[in-house]
Amino acid sequence: MRGMVFVKATMSSEQGILPTPELLAAMGKYNDELTEAGIMIDGGGLKPTSQAKRIVFDESDRTIVGGPFSETREIVSGYWIWQVKDMDEAIVWARRCPNPMPTPSELEIRPFYDMEDFEYTAG
Repeated sequence: MRGMVFVKATMSSEQGILPTPELLAAMGKYNDELTEAGIMIDGGGLKPTSQAKRIVFDESDRTIVGGPFSETREIVSGYWIWQVKDMDEAIVWARRCPNPMPTPSELEIRPFYDMEDFEYTAG
C-alpha cells in the first residue's frame, strides 16, 4: 500500500515555531529508519498557512484566498509518502514516530488510489 501520512498543524507550527534541535535529531533518526526499511518515498515540512494561498474553484471562476487559515486541526504541516504492506504496517511505523510537535499532535494515514481501484468493465 502506498500512503500519505499527514502531520497535522498545531498552534506552534502555524506560528512558525521551528522544532528544537533535539526534535530535529529524533525526527532525522526516525526518517533514517524509515528509509533503511524501504518505507519512506518522500517527506517534508510545510511552512505556516500565513505563507499559503488557496485557489477556490466555482465552475469556471477561480478565486485566490491568502492565509493564514483557521482550524489548525484541518491543516497539514508536514507529510511522508510511504510504501508499506498494508494499513497495519503503516500504523506500526506511525506509532514509532516521535511526537512531531512540542504539544499534543496528530498524524493521519491515507492510502493512495491505485489504478486497479478505477478498473471497471465497460458495456
